[in-house]
Amino acid sequence: MKKKILIAGGTGFIGFHTAKKLIDLGYNVTSLSSKKPNKKRFIKKVNYVICDLTSKKQLNKINDNFNIIINLSGYVNHTEKKKTYNTHYNGCQNLANFFLNKKIKCFIQLGSSMEYGNILPPHSEVNICKPKTAYARAKYKSTKYLEHLNKKYKFPVVVLRLYQAYGPKQEVNRLVPAVINSCLKNEIFDCTNGKQIRDFLYIDDLVNLIIKITKKKNINYKIFNVGSGKPIQVRFLINLINKLINKGKPNFGKLKMRKEEPLNLFPNINKIKKYFDWTPKTSILNGIKKTISSYEK
Repeated sequence: MKKKILIAGGTGFIGFHTAKKLIDLGYNVTSLSSKKPNKKRFIKKVNYVICDLTSKKQLNKINDNFNIIINLSGYVNHTEKKKTYNTHYNGCQNLANFFLNKKIKCFIQLGSSMEYGNILPPHSEVNICKPKTAYARAKYKSTKYLEHLNKKYKFPVVVLRLYQAYGPKQEVNRLVPAVINSCLKNEIFDCTNGKQIRDFLYIDDLVNLIIKITKKKNINYKIFNVGSGKPIQVRFLINLINKLINKGKPNFGKLKMRKEEPLNLFPNINKIKKYFDWTPKTSILNGIKKTISSYEK
């Protein structure tokens, strides 16, 4: 029997790539999102349901006959704090409560590296979290709520604290596609000084991990850091893209970092590598080359 999977946020960057891979593998996939997918992210065999997760009533639009729930939903805009907080925390809470007594195999929650706040990296899952932003607080509160459901009702949960994912069809306001587009247009573009250290994970490696989780038996409650395990300076990344395209010019130091943004943000990923026998396989060079190629097309 085909596994029936619900992806909340299935029209987003990660949701699109996850749904596409699951469809290719023969899964039955339903996407739950607040709006229809754009043409570039439409997948023919996916069942698209329009639903606002912050409204409990709208959840009645979906049936409860799913094996696995993947929650990738949520709005991110650091200037719209209330909306960002509500879509992530209230949305997660409503979705989890809807499936609380439905005997699902696993609820996969996309958490965030920002839950750790300004704790010095490399982050370990045993670190005490000190979230600073509305987005980070919403993610951390979601993690704690799911932990509560697991302890009280044995709700099967996996929380993936993701660092930075990138790849084809990502929103153009994200770092990698923004730099690629500026270079392809041969523009002079403003950047921070680029001294931040970040961990960038290619989308295919993340999707392969999610697939492994869907196949894992006896999921209970686990939190995992998810990244490439190979942090780099943002300046190095920008220069790499610039060199590969051989056009455009980064204007380093022109922009300031957000006050709440930590200088260094990267994980220890030993726990998830061991538990799911998973290792990221795409180097930053190959991942960036593939991403550039997709935008050139």
